[in-house]
Amino acid sequence: MKQGNITTALSQRPLALAGLVGALLTLAPAPPARAQGVPPTALGQQQAATGPWTLQRAVDYALKNNLTVRQSELTAQQQEATQRLNRAALLPTAGLNGTQGFNFGTNRDPFTNQFQQLNVRTNNFTASGQVTLFSGFQLRNAVRQGQLDAQASRVDIDKARNDLSLDVASAYLQLLLSEELIRASEARMSTVREQVSRSEKLLKAGAVAEGNVLDSRAQLAGEERTLVTAQNQRDLAQLTLVQLLNLDPATASQFRVEVPALPDPTAFTTTATDGLDPNATFELARQNLPEIKAAELRVESARRGIDIARGAYYPRLSLAGGVQTGFSSVRTQQIRTSTGLNQVDVLQRDPSSPTGFSPSPFVLLTPATSFESLPYKFFDQLADNRGEFVQLSLNIPILNGLQTRVGVQRAQVNIQQAELRSEQTRLQLRQTIQQSYADAVAAQRRFAASSRQVEALNLAFRNAEIRFNNGLLNGTDFNIARNNLTAAESDMIQAKYEFFFRRKVLDFYQGKPLAL
Repeated sequence: MKQGNITTALSQRPLALAGLVGALLTLAPAPPARAQGVPPTALGQQQAATGPWTLQRAVDYALKNNLTVRQSELTAQQQEATQRLNRAALLPTAGLNGTQGFNFGTNRDPFTNQFQQLNVRTNNFTASGQVTLFSGFQLRNAVRQGQLDAQASRVDIDKARNDLSLDVASAYLQLLLSEELIRASEARMSTVREQVSRSEKLLKAGAVAEGNVLDSRAQLAGEERTLVTAQNQRDLAQLTLVQLLNLDPATASQFRVEVPALPDPTAFTTTATDGLDPNATFELARQNLPEIKAAELRVESARRGIDIARGAYYPRLSLAGGVQTGFSSVRTQQIRTSTGLNQVDVLQRDPSSPTGFSPSPFVLLTPATSFESLPYKFFDQLADNRGEFVQLSLNIPILNGLQTRVGVQRAQVNIQQAELRSEQTRLQLRQTIQQSYADAVAAQRRFAASSRQVEALNLAFRNAEIRFNNGLLNGTDFNIARNNLTAAESDMIQAKYEFFFRRKVLDFYQGKPLAL
């Protein structure tokens, strides 16, 4: 019997499902794919694994509790915060600055420019603002680029939700497949037990050889091994689904899924009216899938990047202004004081005097003044030392080591890379849809062929069983007939689930809900 699993089939995301069919067909145990669950305390919203769980319920619950989706949401919030910073860069900047210094020894007073042998304490206060008037439209283009990046991040949330939905659907179908194989194996074991019991009775009656009984017991042991393998695969598939839902692993034993009544795959047609037209599916997916939208948004973002890079060629004009003041501890204030009147003699012309002048009877009275140095108060200095400034700056780039030219070239390469990734995303989408369609058709045909084979092998096995019970067929040939029937039944079951999974993938790309 072919063995494997489908738990890792979607690890390459919804645009890389080409190898999923082979995984869907297999049964062997494998480690859980991308375990995304965490211990119950990590979220604080764990729910008991009560059931039965439908596929839609499992998908809805996973979208609310899975950490991968939450991480995408936080990434989008981070990008939106970056966008707010880009918008804020258009606004003026303003700030207050204050300093205090202590100078010892010979120092220059910053306000009188005199050198003094004193300890000086100084304070400086400045309030300033600046606004960029023109920068080659770099700031505006950065805002527009940030808007595109924020939109792409929000679309990435939808992509993460879609990826998780497909992961849950894969694990869910893996679990259904394992349980159906268990039921088939249990039915075969019941038949083999009856065969062993019948052979033992015939042996006692001397109707068959002892080798027939041994062959029947060996066949029973083989069926028990097959059942254990299917049960192990069921347990692993169940654990994977529980982890994707972020449920408490301790409740995994209580987890149950609803087993839907899947119709016969041959009842479906492979025409456009039945939803299996790959071209129409691609057109719908191209218009609606978030990864396509995100790729297109990032192409537009890259084009804005080249506008930002070219903006470095243009001059940069900015306007600044502010108010400043300060204080010095050694600065004093000269105060004039009055001490009375000074008497000054008035001279008169006297030709007889050797000097030509002689005292007159008049005197001149003038006020007597003096100057006193007083401490210059802190707030008085702040008011008297205040000054304003306005500054208009123009920076014209001439040569900066070819950094701008190289930046433009890198931006052009980024556009080509973004366009290439967008085209590659669309190409992978088309190829995946075409592959899913071809696999669905192939699975449908294989199911029909396997059904006819099972019907024929079932008749052959009944005939072999009658001959074996009558001693006309040896145990080896009888076991070969049984194994052929078992392999055909297993292949029919696998083809059935492969078809429905591929149908769900196509339905998903058409925007239909993932429900059975």
